[in-house]
Amino acid sequence: MAVSIDDVAAAAGVSTATVSRAVRGLPRVSEATRRRILAVAEDLGYVASSSASGLATGKTSTVGVLAPYVNRWFFAAAIEGANRELHSRGYNLSLFNLGGQTGSRERLFSKTMVHKQIDALLVLCMALTEKEIDNLHRVDIPLVAVGGPVRGCPSIGVDDYAVATAATNHLISLGHRDIALLHGEDDSALNFEVPKVRAQAFADAMHAAGLSVNPDWDLYGNFTLRAGQQALVKLWHTPGPKPTAIFCASDEMALGIIFEARRLGVRIPEDLSVIGIDDHEFADAAGLTTVGQDPTSQAQLGTKMLLDELDGHTGAVQSVLAPHELIVRESTAKLSPRRMFVTAS
Repeated sequence: MAVSIDDVAAAAGVSTATVSRAVRGLPRVSEATRRRILAVAEDLGYVASSSASGLATGKTSTVGVLAPYVNRWFFAAAIEGANRELHSRGYNLSLFNLGGQTGSRERLFSKTMVHKQIDALLVLCMALTEKEIDNLHRVDIPLVAVGGPVRGCPSIGVDDYAVATAATNHLISLGHRDIALLHGEDDSALNFEVPKVRAQAFADAMHAAGLSVNPDWDLYGNFTLRAGQQALVKLWHTPGPKPTAIFCASDEMALGIIFEARRLGVRIPEDLSVIGIDDHEFADAAGLTTVGQDPTSQAQLGTKMLLDELDGHTGAVQSVLAPHELIVRESTAKLSPRRMFVTAS
């Protein structure tokens, strides 16, 4: 029977994570402990795979990027930032794309996935289960999340509550009182925190201004352009009063609202003011008011932290709050007296 890493750990009196680091030549293992572990491994006949040990260096020189999607703007921009940093420092990028499906998670998060393939992992916009976090900590590789908080590991991202509050308050400051919400709920259930935080911030900002939230204007999307189109069709075809503004939890959904408005004869911003979050690459061309963030810079910073940690700078990986900025363009305007009269009546 082949000797396992658990056998080496038991014989050396250390954790499997320490054995992994010692065999792979990673930092945070004393030289005395490393020598003892290697001696035990040799006595037992334990041989780490060449891909895990990287032969002479003990590293694969590869960093993994785990993404629920690659065909959406935020993820594509973040992957570009990670690759930019990796390329500049001689590392390779290994992309683990879930494709919006949760079924492949068990395979991707198995101990084998990280133990023999990558030196560190960057997680984009998705929650991790307790078991997944445990597997990652078990092999003791540097880990950081980008685009939303992940319990159990450091993260880099904007303050989503502050971002959504800024977007809502912008509409309120323009005189809008009847405001709809199109919030994102990921269709793959990969991230639980960000959509809830943004929706809660909207509700809190409305209540703080003494405004009520109309349940008929509480719409769900999945952060896509099509979701924005479908939301506006539903909103405008439902009998009853219409909102004068809508807050979208992402620019892609807001762009869908703007594109569909042209088909329906809804004037932006005369009939409906629209605001999003992100500062998508098409936001400026579409005249979309948004609260901007920079996923490319966020992912580049996260990747730099991981590589610094691998270079022996203990504590390099830490949580960082990324900046955001309200960018006012043509899709929002003051509530017109005509709309104010129609709404009041």
